[in-house]
Amino acid sequence: MSMEKSDNSLRKNRLGVLGIVFFVVAASAPLVGMTGAVPIAILAGNGAAAPGAYLLVGLTLILFSVGFTAMTSKVTNAGAFFAYVGRGLGKNAGIGSALVSIVGYVTIQLAIYGFFGGLLQGQIEAEYGIALPWYIWAAIAWVIVTALSLLSVDIGAKVLGILMALEVLSLLVAGIAILGNHAGEMNFAASFSPENIFVGGFSGGAGIAIAFALASYIGFEATAIYGEESIEPKRAVPRATYWAIGTITVLFTIVSFAMVTGLGSADVVNQVATISVGGSNPALVLFTLVETNVGHWLVVIMEWLVVSSLFAGLLAFQNANARYVFALGRSGVLPKSLGNTNKSGAPQGGVIVTSVLAAIVIILFAVQNLDPIMNLFFWMSAITAIAIMLVEFLVSLAVIRFFMQNPGTHWFKALVAPGLSLVLLGIGEYLLMSRFNLLSGLAPSPEEGGTAWAMTTLGWTLVLLPFAALFIGYIWGLVNKNDDSKMSADILS
Repeated sequence: MSMEKSDNSLRKNRLGVLGIVFFVVAASAPLVGMTGAVPIAILAGNGAAAPGAYLLVGLTLILFSVGFTAMTSKVTNAGAFFAYVGRGLGKNAGIGSALVSIVGYVTIQLAIYGFFGGLLQGQIEAEYGIALPWYIWAAIAWVIVTALSLLSVDIGAKVLGILMALEVLSLLVAGIAILGNHAGEMNFAASFSPENIFVGGFSGGAGIAIAFALASYIGFEATAIYGEESIEPKRAVPRATYWAIGTITVLFTIVSFAMVTGLGSADVVNQVATISVGGSNPALVLFTLVETNVGHWLVVIMEWLVVSSLFAGLLAFQNANARYVFALGRSGVLPKSLGNTNKSGAPQGGVIVTSVLAAIVIILFAVQNLDPIMNLFFWMSAITAIAIMLVEFLVSLAVIRFFMQNPGTHWFKALVAPGLSLVLLGIGEYLLMSRFNLLSGLAPSPEEGGTAWAMTTLGWTLVLLPFAALFIGYIWGLVNKNDDSKMSADILS
């Protein structure tokens, strides 16, 4: 595996639509969402209507994707979101959004390292009696992920394709089996009627459920990052985006509805509370349903697929973050040396920076004896949700401004869809921020965990971190005089 620099262009024609979809669906880690987020959305959110919240968020992101993909016909750049923001709102805003994206992707990767290490620590000890600390398992994953991300991107896509196919298949088998066994108990009104989805209002149950749903979709927006490496990017990226968000939405909606149906919509909150031991072990909800409706064999498979799902997420976000760093180096925003690729066409500087950052934080959490799941996973993943939603908001704004200045695109794609998504994403960001205490576990007391805006000092610091990154990036754009010609350029034009 050569580390020799070749040029500052990513290797073209390596990924088709399916390859991009593999990276994006893997990043969303659907099995982790179904075992971790959905039970909490039911328990602390809107009960039986949690599937409706997931469907609503999916439709909102499809609406966002209309303007987002219209922009891909104008700009194909590994910087993706920041390239779009830079083209629509100017260089300084683009650099600011780039730092926010890096914060988002670094923190979600760190979160997954914590979850991966903590999960394997318990699972390996229980199954084989091998007791190793979580950070050893995280370090093993770190080595493999770093090595794979230095290879050609299509090799990573093949690995993710296998893992994702098994993960999606297991969820579909589980969902269909549960619905088949409870066909006469399906209550669509309980799960999908607006009055039930919005029960409790944005400040109550509905807001909590939507916040968890929004956090579960993180990763779908990465399709455009692989534009330079794809076959026919002007067509591949839009198709991959719709396929990815459509797949995730359908999967989340079907499986969450199956969970509600299997437990009984009328008593689902009590059932979830009992099975998950008050929410302390949410994975037991899906696994219990699978045990009853399919068999123990699938539970065993799914327990290990959760591990592979986390690994797939690590590899997907490593690739995404490395390409952001690469694009910033190529444009002169970061040191130019970070904008080079190796002989495999991989962004080696971005990979190294991303891996070093991850290693430093893992070591710090290990030295401080902080919990890999309660601290590293929950803190970091909550930051990610805020950061990515902020960038999506900026992209919608940039799309509107760009097409107002460059007419010729259909009015719905240019103005209506991004305008509606701007409003909905703004509401979503408010919900994520107001419920940061629940997402991160940083409420001042357990009693205040469900109270909007009740956070510790650390909670406020973390929730404002993406906005601080936006401000710092904007100021850096003002003072940085390096060549930025490739920051928001269409690299394939």
